Amino acid sequence: MLAEVRDPMTSSVRVPFTDVAVIDPAEEIGELTGTLRGIQDVLDLDALRKQVVDLEAQAAAPDLWNDPEQAQKVTSRLSHLQSEINRVEGLARRLEDLPVLFELAAEEGDEDALAEAERELASLKSDVGALEVRTLLAGEYDSREALVTINSQAGGVDAADWAQMLLRMYLRWAERHGYSTEVYDTSYAEEAGIKSATFVIKTPYAYGTLRGEHGTHRLVRISPFDNQGRRQTSFAGVDVVPVVEQTDHIDINEDDLRVDVYRSSGPGGQGVNTTDSAVRITHIPTGIVVSCQNERSQLQNRASAMAVLSAKLLERKRQEEAAAMNELRGETTTSWGTQIRNYVLHPYQIVKDLRSGVEAGNPSAVLDGDLDEFIEGEIRWMRRQEAH
Repeated sequence: MLAEVRDPMTSSVRVPFTDVAVIDPAEEIGELTGTLRGIQDVLDLDALRKQVVDLEAQAAAPDLWNDPEQAQKVTSRLSHLQSEINRVEGLARRLEDLPVLFELAAEEGDEDALAEAERELASLKSDVGALEVRTLLAGEYDSREALVTINSQAGGVDAADWAQMLLRMYLRWAERHGYSTEVYDTSYAEEAGIKSATFVIKTPYAYGTLRGEHGTHRLVRISPFDNQGRRQTSFAGVDVVPVVEQTDHIDINEDDLRVDVYRSSGPGGQGVNTTDSAVRITHIPTGIVVSCQNERSQLQNRASAMAVLSAKLLERKRQEEAAAMNELRGETTTSWGTQIRNYVLHPYQIVKDLRSGVEAGNPSAVLDGDLDEFIEGEIRWMRRQEAH
């Protein structure tokens, strides 16, 4: 039982510990438990466990690595499903333990223990919310890996520098989550930064997670390249498409391709290869141009460039089909290829998404890959748009 303390200034009686415990967490825990059960129903854990058993059998096959590409897909999918199941089961255990934490804190009158329990409740709200967003990724290609292209736009050397900052931001985001990435091509600008870069994020649901990043990103800052220290506005475009799989039917006529080979180069024109191994492919009917220079072999670069071209053509086909369907329905096509987010570093500091309204007052953290809040917000926003 908690000891009563008389306040000498007011002569009133109060219980110190209950003054701190201003909220009853039982209702919030109950709501979170209900949300998690709904998520479990959507994900169908029993079906996921059956897939894991099947993939484990494939992974144990002695000839698995005779086909390295297929082996990589099997092991990647297995790792993802195991992580997904562990994530849900871990949240369920934490929710079961949480009422006990609050109980013990109340019985012992321990304010530090109460604060710890409240922090765990806040953490669970965030983690369950993030998992709930995952269940919204139900589009045809959402489960695919993502191919991302960044291009500098208006703003001169500052825009090229901004494009490189965005490249680092997405690679850091992937690194934070343990996702494998591969940069296919980087075209460096003459003074600083990059003209463009193309890279792939190799994890299931990367496309569904990142497709809302497609659009123009705007940076406002004091230009480090202006000797008068003036404020500069720069723009860079981000393009996100799903990686093509064997089940996709993308026919590419060799006669429609113009293939150029050239020598790979690094920042400032520094050569990184002594042979003409880099490959640029132009798809003449559509005008789509892709290139790859990350491999030493011209054949490997060509294969990677063709994979990028296939992904671009698949996305073009998807957009044309969606536009045709919307026309039949009498609807206008929603485009996310406009300015989507502002990053302001001067005269104040804020990052704000123009669609979801999500904002953060620490641009440095965002540019270091802390993107989850923005990504979750845009996924929810897109689902609301698609539902209308």
